[in-house]
Amino acid sequence: MNLSSLSWDQEMLDSFGVPKAMLPDIRSSSEVYARIKEPALKDVPVAGILGDQQAALVGQTCFRPGEAKNTYGTGCFLLMNTGDRLVHSKYGLLTTTAYKLGEQPVQYALEGSIAVTGALVQWLRDNLGLIQKSSDIEPLAHSVGDNGGVYFVPAFSGLYAPYWKDNARGVIAGLTRYANKGHIARAVLEATAFQTRDVLEAMEKDSTIKLDALRTDGGMVEDDLLMQFQADILNLPVVRPVTRDATTALGSAYAAGLAVKYFKDLDDLRANWAVDHIWKPNLAESKREEMYCLWKRAVTKSFDWVIQENC
Repeated sequence: MNLSSLSWDQEMLDSFGVPKAMLPDIRSSSEVYARIKEPALKDVPVAGILGDQQAALVGQTCFRPGEAKNTYGTGCFLLMNTGDRLVHSKYGLLTTTAYKLGEQPVQYALEGSIAVTGALVQWLRDNLGLIQKSSDIEPLAHSVGDNGGVYFVPAFSGLYAPYWKDNARGVIAGLTRYANKGHIARAVLEATAFQTRDVLEAMEKDSTIKLDALRTDGGMVEDDLLMQFQADILNLPVVRPVTRDATTALGSAYAAGLAVKYFKDLDDLRANWAVDHIWKPNLAESKREEMYCLWKRAVTKSFDWVIQENC
């Protein structure tokens, strides 16, 4: 699909040899497409179509340019609304349509995907056996006062946004005899926050919009230590909504509800969104930048690990 015209791109169709007639109609994210024939749900309208992360953006009611959400799951998926402005990324992000609600103008977004976040906690549990269950990582990380100079770059299958290095591999940097499993656990959690800052900084450069807060959802947002450090390293408030485990389903329901007039407008949806907790930054600027500088140095150590030439 051509992002500007919102129609199938003839040049791309010709390149791939795809006849336009075999493709479905492109429709908005919120309208009645059909009605169910199955007796149990007979005549119920099908009225919302959104991609996974776009649906989460709608579920978080990020309807204004510059509003952003991060979904913390096996990986992290950060989207920023850029309004009706189509921003072509120069800093390693993807440009995507966010949503189009009925006849209203299409809204665009910048998207950054991080491959390994919650999966790193699972790796610590299953591959190293340092914890029995995923929720054990927070108390283990709390057993130490800081990361002890340890940084974990989880480039298990390369690095995604904003680096796009498929030949990178995971590294643990800064180890000394002082380091213990608590420091490694803390470095695992901090890796998620550092990677999020990498993507967020790219978004701010591309969009020329400075964020005032980051909305969060997904399984990892139950970890208070991670959320506080996320606020600290971003120097931004981090917001956890009341509904945080089914944000994608909620966004799809919002789109369908607008189409059938269950919801009146976007203000109706905003009124339905509620805050559970806000973490505010509480880290000295000098310490924040020192830690981020060391993270960036650790990231460079993961580059070009897989090479074709003999060592």
